[in-house]
Amino acid sequence: MKKFFETLKNIYKIEDLRSRLGITLFLLLIYRLGSYVSLPGVDPAQLDQLKDQTSEGLLGLLDMFSGGAFSQASIFALGIMPYISASIVIQLMGIAVPYFQRLQKEGESGRRKINQLTRYLTVVILIFQAPAYLINLHNQLPESAFAITGTLFTISSTVILTAGSMFVMWLGERITDKGIGNGISLIIMIGIIARLPHSVVAEFASRIEQQGGGMVMFLLEFVVLFFVFMGSILLVQGTRKIPVQYAKRIVGNKQYGGVRQYIPLKVNAAGVMPIIFAQAIMFIPISLAGFANSDGLSGFAAAFSNHTGFWYNLTQFLLVILFTYFYTAITVNPMQMAEDMKKNGGFIPGVKPGKKTVEFLDTIMSRITLPGSIFLGIITILPAFAMMAGINNQFAYFFGGTSLLILVGVVLDTLQQIESHLLMRHYDGLMKSGRIKGRTGGSGY
Repeated sequence: MKKFFETLKNIYKIEDLRSRLGITLFLLLIYRLGSYVSLPGVDPAQLDQLKDQTSEGLLGLLDMFSGGAFSQASIFALGIMPYISASIVIQLMGIAVPYFQRLQKEGESGRRKINQLTRYLTVVILIFQAPAYLINLHNQLPESAFAITGTLFTISSTVILTAGSMFVMWLGERITDKGIGNGISLIIMIGIIARLPHSVVAEFASRIEQQGGGMVMFLLEFVVLFFVFMGSILLVQGTRKIPVQYAKRIVGNKQYGGVRQYIPLKVNAAGVMPIIFAQAIMFIPISLAGFANSDGLSGFAAAFSNHTGFWYNLTQFLLVILFTYFYTAITVNPMQMAEDMKKNGGFIPGVKPGKKTVEFLDTIMSRITLPGSIFLGIITILPAFAMMAGINNQFAYFFGGTSLLILVGVVLDTLQQIESHLLMRHYDGLMKSGRIKGRTGGSGY
């Protein structure tokens, strides 16, 4: 406890760090307050049916990502997910479209252009998603809940929802530039945390009154959650050493300062980004269906709106594996690693420098990414198994990657940045033993 208070004191002494933390907390507070501002013309006292709709199912997950703004008919109801969807499309274009490939190679100017195009695409997505949300709003609420109806309400609310999501995106960018941590990730995390107390209370009430089992089952669930949490930390941190069968071949003989240097390959180099990407894709069917209840859907839309269904979870599992390889390919460049090794006089015993080294590193990266991606996929679909085991839907989301891994990854990244500020100014870090390991750098959110 003494170490904790001493660390807080050190944080307060660093003016830049103190300022960044203050800006971060202030902007997150603005986001949370905006989540409770309902759309003009909607009576917030008559939102019970909308809250019932979002208490479970895929819409419950969407409501969790927005921090409850979806069920509040808030100006921030659509949250940050449209921006993430636009980012996915732009990054995929960076692989297939030569124009975007050129932008990626242009450095800072290219990055600014890509960010601008991502914002434009976000607006386009919002123009389609906002009316779909309003249609669902009309279907769920009685006519007396609307003070304004007709075309005027649709147009004005579409503009407000679009502006609200763009403002949330702007808040995230300001946190990244002026605050601590990655703004977009923190906004997603704070929304998830906001739903945690309500979920715990709902699960406790369910065990006491409905499901049975009492305190014993309730405590057992927390024990299981703890082990999932620890596994999530290991998965997010990854490892800086490769499997034993490759260690002697990948580690060069050259030593620096008496310490043997390892190539920084990780079992999970993509962090939690594959989960966020996969979840953004899985929201598309329910968005196209106008955010309708899965009970009223049929065929393809019904299959991919049932979050406990076989096809939904299989598709999400495969998407997580696919995006893990995709994001690893973006963040880990074997060609650049081979060039850096050559410049620094390093080598891989038994492997020729140049093309052979690139091929060898690519093969090893693919092999060690596979178990990490499979485990990431399993963690992602754990909530479905938790729900089938009788756990309350809202609390079950915290057993899987859609919430737990995001929380773990973002918290570790933020703590790592705070620790870097402390160590840079010759203060003790947050941990007594070793430095905090966050996700890999350049994760984008």
